[in-house]
Amino acid sequence: MFLKKFKGTGPGVIIMIFFIALILWISAFINPPTYSDSTFETNPMPLYSLLKAVAGVTPFIGVLFSFCMVLLMAFLLVSFNTSEFFISERTFQPAIIYILISGLFPQLQILNPVLPAALFLMLTIRRIMDAYRVQGTAFNFFDAGILLSTGSFFYADLIWFGLLIIIGIALLRTGNVRELSISLLGLATPWIITFGLYYVLGKDIGLFLALVGDNLFNASAGIIIPRITIVALIFLIVLILVSIVHLLTFINSKKIKSRKTFFLLIWEFFISIVLLVILPSASAEILWLTGIAASYFITHYFVFARKKVVPEIFFTGLIILIFLIQILYIF
Repeated sequence: MFLKKFKGTGPGVIIMIFFIALILWISAFINPPTYSDSTFETNPMPLYSLLKAVAGVTPFIGVLFSFCMVLLMAFLLVSFNTSEFFISERTFQPAIIYILISGLFPQLQILNPVLPAALFLMLTIRRIMDAYRVQGTAFNFFDAGILLSTGSFFYADLIWFGLLIIIGIALLRTGNVRELSISLLGLATPWIITFGLYYVLGKDIGLFLALVGDNLFNASAGIIIPRITIVALIFLIVLILVSIVHLLTFINSKKIKSRKTFFLLIWEFFISIVLLVILPSASAEILWLTGIAASYFITHYFVFARKKVVPEIFFTGLIILIFLIQILYIF
């Protein structure tokens, strides 16, 4: 069965993952999607505007850059579990699941601000967990704040995940007000530097504030979702819910750090869903952020489910549906 082929950690698995990623992105390479009318495209944040100038010279280069970022994200997902070992098994499954999720919306397989923002969010989560059992004041939260805030200069809605840093402090520390202040200072530092640069260079700070406001609160341009994608989304939602319920039944038997890591990921998933529901500026592109936690939940379920037939059915069904999305999108 398909799932068994991805349980190893040898070079053969890496080759298969790369091959599947290439298949799922081949339509984007052949016929790159057009850019949306979303605010983050028409009125981009500063770092995304710079990225578009460098990597968005042609649609093909933009697709190639995004494809490489998806592969990098897949590597970081596997690396995080390898270093923290919170799933209790070394596996490449988080990588293949995230790559499969990246194939849900072929329209988004182009240069976009959410992918680099997702990389910064992943690094933020890792930096937060590095604070576990650090003696004295953990400056990890300052670093996490800087990383997250920098990512928001690609995708403004990432700044709302600043709540995740506060949650991380509550999970890992004992109510240290100094660490809370340090984390807020970290979040503020890139913005203070930016305002200072605008002032020194004589640029209009009011226009910058208007730009940020547009990206945070203006309605995002929606995308047309075909029926097959709706079916795949429902299937994925069911799989994620089953995985979360399964995780919660095992959570108390895990080591303390593993338990706290999963709780932090649950909060990351919850925040991204809330943003999708309540923010007009958030749309399907937030899937790149939701997929971080979802990849770990699903992997945990696939690894520890007692009845192995059900995970095989879920995994095979997910692959079939996403491949159908790609085929129908091409034709």
